[in-house]
Amino acid sequence: PLGLYRGYLTTVLREIPFSLIQFPLWEYLKTQVRIKNNGSDPSPGESAVCGALAGGFSAAVTTPLDVAKTRIMLAPSHTPQASYGIFKTLKVVGGESGVKGLFAGVLPRTMWISIGGAVFFGVYEKVISIIEK
Repeated sequence: PLGLYRGYLTTVLREIPFSLIQFPLWEYLKTQVRIKNNGSDPSPGESAVCGALAGGFSAAVTTPLDVAKTRIMLAPSHTPQASYGIFKTLKVVGGESGVKGLFAGVLPRTMWISIGGAVFFGVYEKVISIIEK
């Protein structure tokens, strides 16, 4: 039963820095668009592009944490790797594969989360614009 929750803490520890990067970056990018638009708020489409960029960047820089989470979750039960924490796992991956191993899957992760960021933030801004009318 505990195997079901293996990697949960690592998932939370991945999401915190991801969100701490993504949301302020999204707001910063929207501010830059607002300046470019002479003070007009970004359209939902522009906000979606900001969300895609913020999400993609956040995904790329937090990829090592995602690699550690995946390694912990997929480690066979009753092996030492199944009980490693995030820092030990990062150390092992770095020792085995170097920086390349820590950033394994960075391109598909970045692409997928960029799409998700565009949809999430674009829809969010569209709903806000509808509600405010």
